[in-house]
Amino acid sequence: MAYSHMAAIYDKLMADTPYDQWLEWVDRTWSKGEKPLHVIDLGCGTGSVAIPLAKRGYRVTGVDLSAEMLAIAYDKMRQEQVDISWVEQDMRELEMTPADAVISLCDSLSYLTQEEDVQETFRRVFAHLTPGGSFLFDVHSPYKMLHVFGDETFTLVEEDVSYIWNAFCDPLRLEVEHQLTFFIRQPSGLYERVEEEHWQRAYQPMQIFRWLQDAGFTDVVLTADFTDLPPQADSERHFFVARRPKD
Repeated sequence: MAYSHMAAIYDKLMADTPYDQWLEWVDRTWSKGEKPLHVIDLGCGTGSVAIPLAKRGYRVTGVDLSAEMLAIAYDKMRQEQVDISWVEQDMRELEMTPADAVISLCDSLSYLTQEEDVQETFRRVFAHLTPGGSFLFDVHSPYKMLHVFGDETFTLVEEDVSYIWNAFCDPLRLEVEHQLTFFIRQPSGLYERVEEEHWQRAYQPMQIFRWLQDAGFTDVVLTADFTDLPPQADSERHFFVARRPKD
C-alpha cells in the first residue's frame, strides 16, 4: 500500500519515531562482520533512515512504491547535501544493481498481506545481494496485531493536523485494516479532510524463517524490540538478520 495524502504530513506524524534506534541496530549488526559499501533501503519512505546512512558514508539506493514519499525524500536529501539514488518500485518486483546489504525497516514488510508476496520479495532480495551480503528487516509481531492494534481507535488533535485512526483486526489472519481520517489545516485556515486505508499483516516467526531459507538465506537470527535478545510473548517488533552465502 503506497502512501498518497499521508505523505505530505508523514514526517510530522512520525516526529517521535525512534529512527536512531533502527540506525543503532543496523550499525551494531554490521559491526559484527564486514560493513557494506552499497545499501538498498527497501520501503525507504521519506528517507529518514537512508539519509543518515548516506551521511555516514554508505552508498544508498532508496526504493519505495510511493512517488509522493520519494519526492519528499529527494527534497530532504538536497537540504542535507548528500547523494542518494531514489527508485519508485514495488519491492515484489525489485530490479536493480545488486548491493552488499538490503534493509527494510519501520515494519515496511508488514504491508505485504499475502504469503506469496513475502516469499517473492525474499527471493528478489536474495537475487539483489552480492555473495555474503546481509538482509536486515523488522516486522510487527502477532502480539502487536492482536493486543496493541486490535480493534482500537487512536486519535490525535493538534493545530495543523488531527486524525482519527480506527484499527480492525482479523485475528485468524493476524491482519489489521487501518482506516485513517485526517484533518489537515490549509493556508486559508480551513481544514481539509482526507482518508486513507492501509492493511498490515503479521506472520509467525517460523514461517518467516522457512521462507528466508527457501529463498536461499542462511545464518538467520531473530531478535526483538531493538535488542539482541530473543522475542518474548509480548514483544511488539521482530528483527531479522539473514545472509546470502558466499560463493
